[in-house]
Amino acid sequence: MNFMLAFALMLALEGLAPLLAPAAWREIFRQLLALSDGQIRFVGLCSVTGGLVLYLALLYWVPQ
Repeated sequence: MNFMLAFALMLALEGLAPLLAPAAWREIFRQLLALSDGQIRFVGLCSVTGGLVLYLALLYWVPQ
């Protein structure tokens, strides 16, 4: 259940950019298309690492 709640929150947050600023969102994607595969992989690695660090921090430091 928590996974589905997290997924729903992610979808809501991801939808804010195209909803509020579609032109800026489109420009960001144009810039992403210009990146090399290695650069895109690095961005993905940073996102995964940041997400895991945040998950572990919340898991261990937030009282249950």
